[in-house]
Amino acid sequence: QVRLVESGGGLVQAGGSLRLSCAASGGGFSINAMAWYRQAPGKQRELVAQITSGGRTDYAESVKGRFTISGDIAKKMVYMEMNSLKPEDTGVYYCKFATRNLPGNFRDYWGQGTQVTVSS
Repeated sequence: QVRLVESGGGLVQAGGSLRLSCAASGGGFSINAMAWYRQAPGKQRELVAQITSGGRTDYAESVKGRFTISGDIAKKMVYMEMNSLKPEDTGVYYCKFATRNLPGNFRDYWGQGTQVTVSS
């Protein structure tokens, strides 16, 4: 069974920084990509940043230049450094691992979410 656990959320003032971490446990899978999503109150979950197993990164326009995603495939961990935080960055942040298991089946796994609150 694969389980993802996020950490690092919290309350920060606008202009501050936070670093999120997500660790996966369990085996029998390879990682194709790791990503961070967020969901603000009353809004749909949106992709914030993604990193592939090859190291390619993509970011939502709203966080480019402020957030940096990084990952360690061997350790099954993904991180996101968030700088110059704005109140509109407030939400629950979820990590997602896109995986492939030994029979060749693709499956996405999600963490339980960590709250990020940015005060103005």
